[in-house]
Amino acid sequence: MVMTRKKLMQVIDGARIKDAIQKAEHRTSGEICVSVAPYFWGSIEKAADKAFVRMGVARTKERNGVLFFIVPSRRKFVVLGDRGIHEHVGQEFWHQVAAVVSGKFRESDFTGGLVRGIEEVGERLAMHFPYDPTTDKNELPDDVDFG
Repeated sequence: MVMTRKKLMQVIDGARIKDAIQKAEHRTSGEICVSVAPYFWGSIEKAADKAFVRMGVARTKERNGVLFFIVPSRRKFVVLGDRGIHEHVGQEFWHQVAAVVSGKFRESDFTGGLVRGIEEVGERLAMHFPYDPTTDKNELPDDVDFG
């Protein structure tokens, strides 16, 4: 099934995800981004890498950005953490986040899966990159990118 931007916006509740991102980022200096792509052929990992660069996730001051890249029509996703956060949490953490998101995706609850994944990432970012209201600035947009 080919998903248009309009259909993607019906499957993914952008406002609810933006709210989850903002709540998580009020606990950390880290940045969380979500990109939702329509159906396409090819490697989801390569597309996620391109979105990571395009959205500027690697340009955060502390290299603590995280991208959730989702292709609902293929029921696939990738979670990419930049070098700063990955050095603290390791690969096992990303597997845990993927398991949380996957569970909801299997139920076709894409928004719920993303919200739960964002909460997990936000908690861990807060441990290693706590929020400081005097110095923190929102380095990346919180709106969902509908590719």
